Order: sequence, then C-alpha cells, then structure tokens
Amino acid sequence: MNHPPPQTTTITTRTTVKKLRENPTPSSKIPFQSRKIRKLTTTATAVDNEPTKSPHPPLIKIPKSLSTKPEIDAAINHLRASDPLLAALISTHPPPKLSPCNSPFLSLTKSIIFQQLATKAANSIYTRFVSLCGTHSDVVPNTVLSLTPQKLRETGVSARKASYLHDLTDKFSTGFLSDTLILTVDDETLFRMLTSVKGIGPWSVHMFMIFSLHRPDVLPVGDLGVRKGLQCLYGLKDLPKPMQVEQICEKWRPYRSVGSWFMWRLMEAKTTKGNNGNAQSVVEDDQSGGFWKKNLCF
Repeated sequence: MNHPPPQTTTITTRTTVKKLRENPTPSSKIPFQSRKIRKLTTTATAVDNEPTKSPHPPLIKIPKSLSTKPEIDAAINHLRASDPLLAALISTHPPPKLSPCNSPFLSLTKSIIFQQLATKAANSIYTRFVSLCGTHSDVVPNTVLSLTPQKLRETGVSARKASYLHDLTDKFSTGFLSDTLILTVDDETLFRMLTSVKGIGPWSVHMFMIFSLHRPDVLPVGDLGVRKGLQCLYGLKDLPKPMQVEQICEKWRPYRSVGSWFMWRLMEAKTTKGNNGNAQSVVEDDQSGGFWKKNLCF
C-alpha cells in the first residue's frame, strides 16, 4: 500500500520573504474576500435546543386538604375503585369527619407534652401549661420561649420535654418554621423540617400531617394500628414491616391518609367486639393515632 510522502516543514527566512515581495508567485496573487469579525458580547447565550433556567425555583403544587367534603368523597371513591378489600370495609364505616385546626404551633406543643403519658395525666399537665401562658391563643412562640425550664417544670413538664418545647420555639422564632410555612410547604419538605426539631420523630410528624393538617397522602408506615389493620384486612400471617406497608398501600395513592384512617377503624371495631365493648381500642394507644384522634383536630 502506497503512502503519501511525509510533509516537510519549510522555514521561511527574511531573504525568502523579500524575494516573494519582489516577484510574487501566481498563487500569492489570488484575491481573498475580506471577512468582518463579529464582536463577541460578554453576555452568555444559551446553547441551541437547551432550555434556559429560570432564576426562581419551580412552584411546588401543594396537595389538597381533606378538610372539604368534595375531597373526602373523591378519596372514598378512589379507594373503593383501587382496592376491593378496602371497599368492603369502607361500606361498614362512615367517612372521616374533620375539624379545622387553627394553630400548627399549638398542635405541635401539645403533641410534645402528651408524649408517652396517659391521657388523663397529659391533659392535667397541658391545662396547667396553657394557664401559665394565659389562654390557648397565648400559646405562641414568644410566650413559650420566655418560660424558663423551671417554670415549665412547675406545670409537670419534664426537663427533657422543656428542652423540646424550647427547641421548637427557637425554630419558630428564627423563621425556620412558621404556621404559614407549615400550612403551605409540600409533604417531603415539611417532614424534613419537623423531624429536625428535638423530640419530634417520624411518627409524630405523620400524625400531625394527617390529623392536624389533613394532608391526604400520608402513610404512617411505623404505626401499629395501620400495620395491624393491614394484617387483618389482607389475612397476612405476620405483621407487615414498613417496606411491606409501602408496597401494599401504593394503590391507595394519593389518598393513603384516608386508607390509614380506615385501618384504625377496623382495629377499633375488632378490639371492641372481641372484648364486648369493655376494652380500650388499639387506636387509643399512643403509637396508633389515639392521642391525635381524641385530642387534636381530626
């Protein structure tokens, strides 16, 4: 196979340049059309077919609240159509009845005070706490932040819960949290923000989102009542783990809050029936939504 001869590099000296000027070769007389050089602007232009990015973050669509009857009806219809077993259960229970929740801050402080306490004892402590603040309308961040740990201890609040209340009020006072933000931010962001508060874990956030904010698509995967309800409804041999709860309830989207509510009703009915109405329902347990059902806004 023949290869072209290697190209050589010619070094042009000053003498050669002088000769070319005096006796130009034919090729050097070829005219070239002058070109205008476009001035580059300092403003960067977008690449072709690449959308420009807005300086503002995209708006997040906030889910509808279950505080209205049309939304409750839509949830019931969706659950009936998506899950035949749940549809049969829905027919035996009335739909959820919701009450408005005026102050997310008040609900969060109440949830902290009620943690791991019997309802009667918790109510007594909470009543003294509200009296210390003034009235329910006086339970605001600035008022709670002004209460010393010793003052809170006098109402029956433990030292640890006093630190939780102060951490919550700190986050409200600095603007990290606010009632308006809590009511408008999306579920995932709200979950991350609230679980950053000392003493407020995933279960408490899930209960708060369902019972106080009436968010329609919250699934408390670690809740005992929901897990027992699913085990009973689907005839499962073992209590489902959180990952299994996610998989089973996927078809309930975007109304998993209402599906969870019916799991509590299922276990409440079974427990009452099995004990001739004399036993306290499983949903009254602190890990089954009982506190929120009886004491908050749902």
